[in-house]
Amino acid sequence: MSEQIDAAGIFHASDGPPSLSAVCRHWVDRAIARIEADYNRTADTHLIPVEMPALPGIALYLKDESSHPTGSLKHRLARSLFLYALCNGWIGEGTTIVEASSGSTAVSEAYFARMLSLPFVAVVPRSTAPEKIAAIEFYGGRCHFVDAPCDAYAESERLAAELGGHYMDQFTYAERATDWRGNNNIAESIFAQMAREPHPVPRWVVCGAGTGGTSATIGRFVRYNRHATGVCVADPEASIFHRHWQDRSVLTQEGPGSRIEGIGRQRVEPSFIPEVVDRMIAVPDAVSIAAARVVSRRLGRRCGGSTGTNIWACAVLASEMAARGEAGSIVSILCDHGDRYASSYFDDEWLSASGFDIAPYERRLEAFFETGRLPAA
Repeated sequence: MSEQIDAAGIFHASDGPPSLSAVCRHWVDRAIARIEADYNRTADTHLIPVEMPALPGIALYLKDESSHPTGSLKHRLARSLFLYALCNGWIGEGTTIVEASSGSTAVSEAYFARMLSLPFVAVVPRSTAPEKIAAIEFYGGRCHFVDAPCDAYAESERLAAELGGHYMDQFTYAERATDWRGNNNIAESIFAQMAREPHPVPRWVVCGAGTGGTSATIGRFVRYNRHATGVCVADPEASIFHRHWQDRSVLTQEGPGSRIEGIGRQRVEPSFIPEVVDRMIAVPDAVSIAAARVVSRRLGRRCGGSTGTNIWACAVLASEMAARGEAGSIVSILCDHGDRYASSYFDDEWLSASGFDIAPYERRLEAFFETGRLPAA
């Protein structure tokens, strides 16, 4: 490659390839245009009020992310991750995409990979719901199984290197792939949809943490816009995140992991930003499943286990607000559709075999909706 400086003092390099060939740039341009066109065809997700007649001064809403084309909150993340990787020059025509996932992110990434005619491999635990496995395969993805969720990271790196592909790594890039200032992210959408409600600025926004990307986006957004809103993360009891939030030196969690797919981890993920979280509520798995069933009956449709985790935290917060005589609104997320868990959380035989007794928690949450108070155990 030859180098020269012209009369104006401008450096030029010639006889060498550019960082992206014209052909590659053309493919990337078309890929981004296809993703943006898909987004333009997709209406925003609904904000659903949940009736709580016993608490007339407190309003509860669920952001229904199950209405995305791939059925979950992770559709937003997958779109952002693909755009981020494309604009960083990490993905080109024919690149094999590899992702570590508990299921839902892989479903959504398989959708976008198929849109761009890219091979896709999902590295998932063997315990992943069969309905999610079927959805990944429906979109043309291939599942590569690991025995333990913590094995998925290294195995994804190994596979991507072996295949000459790109490891998407949602756990690292979730918090930076989304523009937290706005640009139609979930936080901006929530606050826009709340504008005409009696309490338009929520007292609390409640979400879970799988990568930590959603809590980071919402936490940064409310601070940037100076909203008087607290961000609460509802975390499975077996997860590391709430322990790390209490003590930053705690980075891993030993023992069995949570059975609630999509949230809770055994290690602190790079995308989890504890400084933008105002409160964390730890929720046992049996409670999450019970709450998913209760809210499913009240909405007339099935919701996944992570939605149940959120609902329990909302009940705790609403009970506390009522006890203090506070009025206001709470917004949480309906993360995915419960039909993905027909063979697990909504199967009585699976519950029995897994050792879950959810009846006491169902009674407590039903009592909350009837009386406005969450009874003690």
